[in-house]
Amino acid sequence: MTIIMTGTKGKIMDLLKEQERLSAHDLAGILQMTEMGVRKHLMSLIHDGLVQVEDIRKPVGRPVQIFSLGERADQVFPKNYETMTVQLLKDITDLYGDQAVDTLFDRRKNRLFMEYQAKLDSRSVPEARTRKLNELRIKNGYMSRLRQINDSTYELTEYNCPIFEVARQFGAACTNETKLFKDVLRAESVERIACQADGRAHCRFRITFKDKLGDAKSLTRAEF
Repeated sequence: MTIIMTGTKGKIMDLLKEQERLSAHDLAGILQMTEMGVRKHLMSLIHDGLVQVEDIRKPVGRPVQIFSLGERADQVFPKNYETMTVQLLKDITDLYGDQAVDTLFDRRKNRLFMEYQAKLDSRSVPEARTRKLNELRIKNGYMSRLRQINDSTYELTEYNCPIFEVARQFGAACTNETKLFKDVLRAESVERIACQADGRAHCRFRITFKDKLGDAKSLTRAEF
């Protein structure tokens, strides 16, 4: 997720990106404002994890605080990864045909299957596997929510799509994701009933198991 940074904070971030390490005194001189005013903005940026500070000791006098970009700073500066990915996939299609791109998506599905399978207990009940899949999707940035519909069916809703532009241009991305869920959950069926790539507000999957999930009275419509 890109963080939009404007005003003085944005200028501070740009200066630290260009010059790497600056003191509050340096920044105040460049921005033509008081050092106290600069420190106020720096403290806010440090709190948000966008800037970090280091005390540099000198032979004489008090240590000098030097500021640099923090761990979350990359979220401020625009990235063009998704556009580049789409362009590369289009180039592969032009050069080698649709089958080559389909093969790439198959490889991605197989890689994710191995990754997810390692974290899902293959002996666990369907409910536990589905909950774990939901946790993994949340960690991968999909903002997913899980809801039990009846004693054999779940509904998984994803409110964010990290690969939206790719999915919008290449339907195989969504098709393979549906297959991935079915395979890794060992479900009877997985149906994609809403898709952001088709203009919907979210992606929604209906997951049906052959065996009952448990006590429908206690679990029906529960959200996780």
